[in-house]
Amino acid sequence: MGQKQEAAEYHMFPNIARWLFLIFGFPIVLTWSAYSLLDIMWLRQKRKSLKNKVVMITGASSGLGEALAHVFYKCGCKLILVSRREEELKRVRNDLTNTYQIVPTHLPVILPLDLAKIDDMKSKVLKVLLVHDGIDILINNAGVSYRGEVISTDIDVDMKVMMSNYFSQVCLTKIILPFMIKQNSGHIVGISSVQGRIAIPYRSAYAASKYSVQAWYDSARAEIFNKNIKFTIVNPGYIKTSLSMNALTGSGQVYGIMDETTVNGYEPDYVAERILEAVLKQKKEVTIAPFLVKCAIIIRTLFPSLFFWLMQKRAKKLANNR
Repeated sequence: MGQKQEAAEYHMFPNIARWLFLIFGFPIVLTWSAYSLLDIMWLRQKRKSLKNKVVMITGASSGLGEALAHVFYKCGCKLILVSRREEELKRVRNDLTNTYQIVPTHLPVILPLDLAKIDDMKSKVLKVLLVHDGIDILINNAGVSYRGEVISTDIDVDMKVMMSNYFSQVCLTKIILPFMIKQNSGHIVGISSVQGRIAIPYRSAYAASKYSVQAWYDSARAEIFNKNIKFTIVNPGYIKTSLSMNALTGSGQVYGIMDETTVNGYEPDYVAERILEAVLKQKKEVTIAPFLVKCAIIIRTLFPSLFFWLMQKRAKKLANNR
């Protein structure tokens, strides 16, 4: 009798689970699926609204900037591609025009420009703006990374990283903003980093520059809220680009190493699509990072002492492996 009762109870559990799914799980899955489908359809429709929009992308000669060029070019945007390397910009332009021949597009304008040279920036940018008479979307993507110890890093390196990642963004944005305010529309996108939310060991100069970008965008967004100018700050995790290869060391030399975290990072195309989605949805901030990194941001906010302890452990581990 006992065995029969146990068998009956054993077979009863799958039935209970099935009923629970039908009552609670199925409506949730159905609602989520419907929402996802509507979201996809809405995004496809919104992409059409980007046709003929003028988009300036800095750091467009490789990596994420190049991926962004492809994503926005497919939407029919008029691109202005900015980078120090003119030959690479020409390569990107040729790739775009050769890849999307059946898509109604516009020939991208290239602007060879060293953004760290702020004194030359305004005159060159104003000249290229005459081509399209304004900018609809500015994507501040250019920047440089850094690997080094606080105590042994030359102050010139700190200043160079800050110039590339912060001051150049602010300067270019201030040049473009009056045109956007005049046309009563515009969207500024700043590519920051998760390290603009959580500083990690041996990245002091880089994290400081990204923290600064975050703060500037938050202030600008609040001040210009009534001018119909949108601000989006993007905090990506590691991306599979040459950023670590080109990073500066504490002495100012090129790092020249592809970090394992970079090798295992997100594909640039994926991050570019997420940024496009953030622009279409007019998000104020988006973090593109794994779950554990997002947890670290929450820990830094709610439990700072725990975060500091974890970073000390990380610094000790990294020091032992150097």
